[in-house]
Amino acid sequence: MVVLVCAAAVLFAVPNLFSQRSLSSSYPGWLPSQQVSLGLDLQGGSHLLLEVQVEKVLVERIEALVDDARSALRGERIGYTGLKRRGQKVVLQLTKLENIEAAQELLSDLDREVEVVGTEAGAFELSLNERAIAERKNSALGQSIEIIRRRIDETGVSEPTIQRQGEDRILVQLPGLQDPERLKRLLGKTAKMSFHLVDQTVSELDLARGRLPPGTMRLPADDEVDSEGNPRFYPIRKRVMVSGDALVDSQPTFQDNQAVVSFRFDASGAKKFGRVTQENVGRPFAIVLDGKVISAPVIREAILGGSGIISGNFNTQSAKELALLLRAGALPAPMNILEERTVGPDLGADSVEAGKIASAIGLIAVLVFMLLYYGLFGIVADIALILNLIIIFGVLSILQATLTLPGIAGIVLTIGMAVDANVLIYERIREEMKSGRSPFSAMEAGYKRAFTTIFDSNLTTLIAAVILYLFGSGPVQGFAVTLGIGILTSMFTAMLVSRYILVWWLKRFRPKTLPL
Repeated sequence: MVVLVCAAAVLFAVPNLFSQRSLSSSYPGWLPSQQVSLGLDLQGGSHLLLEVQVEKVLVERIEALVDDARSALRGERIGYTGLKRRGQKVVLQLTKLENIEAAQELLSDLDREVEVVGTEAGAFELSLNERAIAERKNSALGQSIEIIRRRIDETGVSEPTIQRQGEDRILVQLPGLQDPERLKRLLGKTAKMSFHLVDQTVSELDLARGRLPPGTMRLPADDEVDSEGNPRFYPIRKRVMVSGDALVDSQPTFQDNQAVVSFRFDASGAKKFGRVTQENVGRPFAIVLDGKVISAPVIREAILGGSGIISGNFNTQSAKELALLLRAGALPAPMNILEERTVGPDLGADSVEAGKIASAIGLIAVLVFMLLYYGLFGIVADIALILNLIIIFGVLSILQATLTLPGIAGIVLTIGMAVDANVLIYERIREEMKSGRSPFSAMEAGYKRAFTTIFDSNLTTLIAAVILYLFGSGPVQGFAVTLGIGILTSMFTAMLVSRYILVWWLKRFRPKTLPL
């Protein structure tokens, strides 16, 4: 078993000695070819710390609650005034006090997440309860992480690190990516697309002055300007006729030699899209992306196929990016970039070289010390130490773990810790020899009595490594992984590999005394 484990470790560790090109061209295909992945600090790449504006999600829910309350009250012919959003609440005033009980019951039935507080004067406040707020915040963050992962996967970047930090932050690390600007463009857009009807009852003068009827909003065009060079505005109905959530595919394409983006809805979205276009022939239909009107074409005829074209001043690259964003899905809330770092490949190569030098110096110093202090037994400990390092890299390759600079520090620390077990065993054997035991008896007692001490010390260190991994992030986790693997492999090499080598030597040469 020991021989098989060591042989397997060698097979999985050897690919790390070759370049990626050599592995793909000349390395035997039937052998393991997985390599240890290098982290951001070793390979270079981009690091972003993002803040999700989860409050925007709550604002959208409250805005929707305003429309729900308006529809419910009008449906029951209950008069009201001053219906609007005020912070995280919806407020309104009934015009007739005899409707208080009916309004209370009606508004309470809108949603189980909503708390309704009314007064004897007919004033009402609607707000989300604490549980609903917490669930929506967690959902927004979780959904943001998933959408970010999809967008990054579309770019082809390998081994990305996407982690939640705190209540509203996301850490993104992309080893090997040297174009952070493109990454920021992809991650910085919410890509929330929706289809709205244009309110044709609003005059140009009222639109310019911002005098809009309830349920209508003033949105700027994405790339249209008026005669004075100012952005053109559209009066857009707030009600979402078809949501971008129903999109199942979007691709960049060309129409009349212009870059456009084609899109396709799922069955439910296609049905809604067909019904809306069928009922509103001759009316402008606005495509809104992240609060801007991409285009507002007039519906010439019903579109029943569930697909369409988004046109605008796109070039090939911008059409590709928009299609990617729509395919990956919309972020539930906008995000701010709190921290941005780019690590160049040269700096990463310097870190790798420094790590190699530190590891080599530490390894040589330990090997020489063990050889000088314990002689033959020191050679056995050195063999076990080298095997320990090979097994560590074999395990890292199998797990496809990401090696970082702190991870290299963990390996260097493991070099010293690996021979610590041998030192405890050898010193215990010395004590047993001094008490008059035979070489076989002294060695057996040394390994047996030192085991408890070695196990306790390694277990406590392993517990610390596990805690570092669970509660740490990024570099701390990299250190914890290599440290934890090193503890387990050093136990294996010290208690089994070195022991069997020494037992073989004892049975082969049967010395009268041990050279310790």
